[in-house]
Amino acid sequence: MVKDVPVFFLLLLSCLLTRTRCDPRSRTVEIICSTQLEHNTTAYVPNFIAGMQSISDQLRVGGFGVATVGSGLDANYGLAQCYGDLPRWTAFCCFPYDGGRIYLDGCFMRSANYRFFEEYTGAEDKAQCGNTTRKSAQFGQLVRKAVSDATTAAPGNGGYARALATSSGATSESVYVLANCWKTLNSSSCQACLTDATALVTGCVPWSDGRALKIGCFLRYSDVNFLNPLQRNRRSKGITIPIVFAVLSLVVVIGVATIIGYFVRRRMMIQKKEDNMKSTLWNSHLNFKYSTLEKATRSFSPENKLGQGGFGSVYKGVLSDGREIAVKRLYFNNKNRASDFYNEVNMISSVEHKNLVRLLGCSCVGPESLLVYEYVPNKSLNLFIFDPEKGQLLDWQKRLEIIKGTAEGLAYLHENSKVRIIHRDIKASNILLDNKFRARIADFGLARSFQDDQSHITTAIAGTLGYMAPEYLALGQLTEKADVYSFGVLLIEIVTGKSNNRSKVPDNSESIITLAWKHFQSGTVEDLIDPNMKLHDHENHTLVKAEITRAVHIGLLCTQEIPSLRPSSLGALRMLQRIEETLPQPDRPPFTDERTMELPNMTDASRLSDRHPSPSPPSPTPPSAQGEYSPPPHHG
Repeated sequence: MVKDVPVFFLLLLSCLLTRTRCDPRSRTVEIICSTQLEHNTTAYVPNFIAGMQSISDQLRVGGFGVATVGSGLDANYGLAQCYGDLPRWTAFCCFPYDGGRIYLDGCFMRSANYRFFEEYTGAEDKAQCGNTTRKSAQFGQLVRKAVSDATTAAPGNGGYARALATSSGATSESVYVLANCWKTLNSSSCQACLTDATALVTGCVPWSDGRALKIGCFLRYSDVNFLNPLQRNRRSKGITIPIVFAVLSLVVVIGVATIIGYFVRRRMMIQKKEDNMKSTLWNSHLNFKYSTLEKATRSFSPENKLGQGGFGSVYKGVLSDGREIAVKRLYFNNKNRASDFYNEVNMISSVEHKNLVRLLGCSCVGPESLLVYEYVPNKSLNLFIFDPEKGQLLDWQKRLEIIKGTAEGLAYLHENSKVRIIHRDIKASNILLDNKFRARIADFGLARSFQDDQSHITTAIAGTLGYMAPEYLALGQLTEKADVYSFGVLLIEIVTGKSNNRSKVPDNSESIITLAWKHFQSGTVEDLIDPNMKLHDHENHTLVKAEITRAVHIGLLCTQEIPSLRPSSLGALRMLQRIEETLPQPDRPPFTDERTMELPNMTDASRLSDRHPSPSPPSPTPPSAQGEYSPPPHHG
């Protein structure tokens, strides 16, 4: 119903304001919409409205208009043309598609996101035949004659011609024809278009009425005189046309407002929230000027680049007071990325712990959005444990302290009374190391807050393959136990010095979780230990091996397939601290039967579903070559 509003108001108001009988040629004949959705609503809508306004201004003068606004996929190319009658046209009926054609009996309009002005034939060209009255064979001959006369004259007459053919005698009949090419066509293209249109429209014979709706021209015949008079009262026309165009402008506003009202209201709520947050950040101690951060990083010099992740690049900077900082430079290609930025600022600014990277501030006004953190000199854990040389800098005691520090930071996130947070992407590259190799959890861009005793069902599966809990990956169920699973994977990586990310290990190798399970079951955990730790040089060799075996045991408890069997993050921390405490036997981890990222069999999937009922699981997008798993964000 929404798409009929512009036409309805146009006809009604023009009838009332001009005090004339409604012209039947204002009837909508056909609306043909593109099948391709518009690319970006935020850019498309303003371009479309600006294009339609330009065309409206041109129609006031000459009954014809073309416009081009914008560039690329969000550009709007528009054309409108009337056949000498009062301009009556409609717009925006095809939103949210990127183009379409609208045929009235007196006008034509087309909109698209590419330059189409010279086109005269298209796949959706068609004939529309009247089927109320079947005429005689003589009528068919008259149609062909009148159509031929009009289509022959039009190319040399500015693309427009009309014709009348009549028969005499007792059964007198008449045929009225109008042929019209769009003014963007040259005479040869006009002739080609009308030739094709002739073949279409004569196929309607012997019906009393027929129209050819071509991409570059319009052709109609009828046994009823639908043609407007050739001469008009100039004074009347001078008064009527401004009134009708005033109505037209009003109707365009009404139509556009009706169509996009929903989108505007929805966007206003989001924008208000973002503006409020921007204002709060701008007026708080967290705000940094963009120019200050640009200077601190030497215009984001490549020499200052510390690393790069899924949300952007990180650069080292030095402020004028000598403080070293890390600047996270985010590139937003859509509003979801902007939401991630505000989400990260809002969450990190509300938490503070020795095992969390501290947020110093941000820059939210400028060409890009920036986050400012304390500088952590030893960068990320993955640069050490997966490197044969740097790995030697981390003996078992340092690694154990990193494991405990990560568990402590994670427990703080999950148990904090102010705002409880699920990180969603615990992995080695998100654990930073300070100058004493103490763990600092970083990158809250994927974090989500949660309420007591509630799990969160989401269709936005985001994280890194190899670290994602099975119930989250397969069922979209997000609880703090998903972070516990990731922590268990990380713990075993720290012990083994091997990555569990499938993009970084040979295709025919087993995951380190599967290997850890098998060695734990057979009592050969020492075979898993990273040789870079050089345990044979340790004076307490036996004690260290026992500690490592216990750590692997805790890692397997954290990576059990059933979430309820996993300890909490606080429980895992206590297990690490209370070495005399007896540990329960772990159940097997997931993915031990198949070397794929799917549940082993339907029985296991049913066990998960029975314990954690949820809606139908989303269909995961296959992982990229880098092992990242991030379908388009959608808040579930």
